Amino acid sequence: MPKGAWGKTLGKSARSTTIGSGSFLGLCLASLLCCNPALGQTPPAASPSPASVSGTIIDPSGSVVAGAVVKLTHVDSSSSAESVTGSDGQFSFASVPPGPFQLQITAAGFAAQTAGGTLEAGQAYVTPAIMLGIATNVTRVVVVPREVLAEEQLKVQEQQRVLGFVPNFYVSYIPNAAPLNTKQKFELAWKTTVDPVNIGLSAAAAGLEQATDQYSGYGQGAEGYGKRFGAAYADMATSTFIGGAALPSLLKQDPRYFYKGTGGRGSRFLYAVGNVFFCKGDNGRWQPNYSFILGDIVSSGISNAYYPAGERGAALTFENAGIGMGATAAANVIEEFIARKLTSGIPHHQQEEATP
Repeated sequence: MPKGAWGKTLGKSARSTTIGSGSFLGLCLASLLCCNPALGQTPPAASPSPASVSGTIIDPSGSVVAGAVVKLTHVDSSSSAESVTGSDGQFSFASVPPGPFQLQITAAGFAAQTAGGTLEAGQAYVTPAIMLGIATNVTRVVVVPREVLAEEQLKVQEQQRVLGFVPNFYVSYIPNAAPLNTKQKFELAWKTTVDPVNIGLSAAAAGLEQATDQYSGYGQGAEGYGKRFGAAYADMATSTFIGGAALPSLLKQDPRYFYKGTGGRGSRFLYAVGNVFFCKGDNGRWQPNYSFILGDIVSSGISNAYYPAGERGAALTFENAGIGMGATAAANVIEEFIARKLTSGIPHHQQEEATP
């Protein structure tokens, strides 16, 4: 074989061998990459190590606060966790992501407190001692309108009955009861005049008058009884509305009897009798009882319109007014010493306050 041909042959063989070797290595590398894709990718960045937060809660004296609730909020993710301080006043949070955080601390009897900071990856963060201030006592004062308070007291008052059935509406067992407005005074007068027991008492009084032939000008029989009943009921209604509602509203006076219940018997007796001539004003001050005195006289004067002719006249008007005052004084004495013990519907705390 010629020398040139041999060299050419050798060169071809060498190139063929080189190419074969490169192809073989390439195939091996490709196989490895296919079998393990991760070898062909960039490895991911390592996640930051979690951190921890701990600390101690104390009060203004430096003593630890047990049972405080500590809430940790991670500002970046808005995630939160809670811890409660033990008997040593300490709290701790593990596995907290790095970054800014906030602590909110609450405890009974203490004002809420906040603290915060920024965590580095893997940091064991210990907060300075967190002191809680004593909570400020907030007193809430609810002002009840005078009319509302008077209405509530009046509802209780209208449940009062001697022996469980005789109305005892015009007696207050609350010494400083709220004054009644005009509407409440007339409502009390109306409830008193339409009460079935008061109507029955007027009927009983008419029967007694007929049995004794009092006001003989009315005659006997059903007609005479009807006139006597009408007169008795009219006396009660006019004295109640005039002396217990109209004049008290006009003169701003309280028509009720305020039970005393304390002091010696003599002072209580004088107080009961004196209430005929003195009463509480709507301003809470004692003053002459113009409402009752004038109401008694006016009511007695009105009775001239329906009493028999022999029972009329100015002299009889003032005589009847005087009898009315005496009867009221006697009723007040009974209220002060006897009626309360027999009256139902008095709230328990008022019974205790009123016990002599």
